[in-house]
Amino acid sequence: MNQRQQLMQEIRCLAAERDAVILAHNYQPDDVQELADLTGDSLGLSIEAAQTHRKTIVFCGVYFMAESAAILSPHKTVLLPRPDAGCPLADCITPEELRSMKIRHPGAPVVTYVNSSAAVKAESDICCTSANAVRVVDSLPEKEVILAPDRNLGRYIASRTDKVCHLWEGCCPVHDQLPLAAFRTAIENHPDAVVLAHPECRPEILALAHHILSTSGMLSHVRQSAGKRFIIATEMGILYRLRRDNPDKEFIIASPSLICRDMKLTTLEDLRRCLETMSPVITVPEEIRLRARRALERMLAVPRGD
Repeated sequence: MNQRQQLMQEIRCLAAERDAVILAHNYQPDDVQELADLTGDSLGLSIEAAQTHRKTIVFCGVYFMAESAAILSPHKTVLLPRPDAGCPLADCITPEELRSMKIRHPGAPVVTYVNSSAAVKAESDICCTSANAVRVVDSLPEKEVILAPDRNLGRYIASRTDKVCHLWEGCCPVHDQLPLAAFRTAIENHPDAVVLAHPECRPEILALAHHILSTSGMLSHVRQSAGKRFIIATEMGILYRLRRDNPDKEFIIASPSLICRDMKLTTLEDLRRCLETMSPVITVPEEIRLRARRALERMLAVPRGD
């Protein structure tokens, strides 16, 4: 047994001792995803973890994701191996700034992307994911909506609804800065490839994609597709599961720039230390938690329509 295998075994033993479920986001390092009990997108993982009997949730991701787990599982212990793993998108708006935007657009409900802090969710009327955003917006009776915090997701929604959309000017730097020239080159070099792009990308990127999908949507689409080659325009961590689940298919990342430094902070050593010390624990103040949970529950109550 090599050192890496030994470390993985130690982590699994610690997780059993701590009655812990290990979650890893699709953008986490390969070895963290390999070790995890559950892999997926941020909200989906929190929902799955809330339904398990495990008393401890270890979230290998970024801070707002662990907050979502704490919102949905208040009686469980939520651990984040790297509490310094943040998210520029989630950090680009504060509760105070969102309240000011609400004053500027009275009567317009706030639809907040789940890639946001618990405090911002608490100021929102309803949440959305990249997969259900258009459906959530269309479910609202109002003719105007506030969309926060991602302007690119907001533009994508606005192009697919007849509502007046007021956008917060935030973005995910990884998706927003995908070079158009590199993307075009990848497409030109692989003309037979199916092109998949995340809605956090800029409109000119999305215009070149065959399908605009969330991370979970990409994974599902590729499994069901007859295609054999795919260009992927999202963070490169997703390649681990795409290749693992589809060994007969080829995947080309749209640009080597598609890497999130915060998502790559978590190591196996961090995970072991976290389970050994049962820290750091992520909590959400109850008043904020209840209001944030209400926004999430309103989203989950929207009919799927499929």
